[in-house]
Amino acid sequence: MTETNAIQSLNASWIFFASYKTTGHYDQIMKFNKAVFLDVDSMGSGLDFSPLKELAEDWQNYPATSPEDTLLRVQDAELVISNKVVLDRTILSQCKQLKLVCVIATGTNNVDLEAARELGIAVTNVTAYGTPSVVQFVFALLLSLVTRLNEHQASSRNGEWANSPNFCVLDYEFHELSGKTMGIIGYGELGKAVARVAQAFGMQVLVSQRPGSQACEGRVPFAELLTQADVVSLHVPLAENTRNLIGAAELGLMKPTAILINAARGGIVDEQALVNALQRGEIAGAGIDVLTQEPPRDGNPLLDYDQPNLIVTPHMAWGAVESRQRLIKLVAENIIAFHRGETRNRVE
Repeated sequence: MTETNAIQSLNASWIFFASYKTTGHYDQIMKFNKAVFLDVDSMGSGLDFSPLKELAEDWQNYPATSPEDTLLRVQDAELVISNKVVLDRTILSQCKQLKLVCVIATGTNNVDLEAARELGIAVTNVTAYGTPSVVQFVFALLLSLVTRLNEHQASSRNGEWANSPNFCVLDYEFHELSGKTMGIIGYGELGKAVARVAQAFGMQVLVSQRPGSQACEGRVPFAELLTQADVVSLHVPLAENTRNLIGAAELGLMKPTAILINAARGGIVDEQALVNALQRGEIAGAGIDVLTQEPPRDGNPLLDYDQPNLIVTPHMAWGAVESRQRLIKLVAENIIAFHRGETRNRVE
């Protein structure tokens, strides 16, 4: 990609900073001496990394980094980019040149923020980069389940349709989303975007109170939402108050016709309890994009359940090409803002 095309592909703020290069100030103000990207392969393929290339004299890019290799790779870097590689106090305290850690994700649980703050190391993350991708995927899961897409596709291949006395196969009952109730747990960027699409389908939207919090206007109690919703979609972070938020008791409150969608974080749903609920017909189906352990090298109860009313996908809801490219651009903007003395996306 030429310099002109690269500049045109970015927004106005990037264009402004790229202009330093032509004025003779870019190299002096904008570049780190050494930068390290610890897990490039976690971003997938087909991306343009040129927004980052001009921001350091020396880039060391690694497909992945093991815990044993982390310190050696980062200890003389000024800038480190990590998606999931852990940067704990032991590592950070030995990085005497490190000025900035850019987490190329929203969650920052892989970085010891307290240690970084004490050591004067800035940490940034990226938010709202994957909203279109995640919302699209939430409804891909939901529509596949509510239309019983797997069963209908199978009927066209296994001879059911060919042997049908009618022009169609209507053996697998399905229903419209219009008029149903979408219950949203977690009403941030993603929850609000899912609500808008649900309303476009003609659904009523209920938003849950935070469990344990006081009642507030426009929210319904958590347990009440579970009893009323035809679809429950999770959009909360994984924290101590959300771990196993949906367990046996909560699944027992849901309608037997309800569908659960989790494209948030593994650990929010008790996975064995969900399998039990599906087997007993306590809920109708579930679409799950995240597991407690990722990748699931030790197995998982959800992967052992092989029925069409459960869809499990490999933590990919965020990963449309446009979403991943947006991540790179936003990290570059975080780096540029750091040089300006701004606290853009700073995590304290």
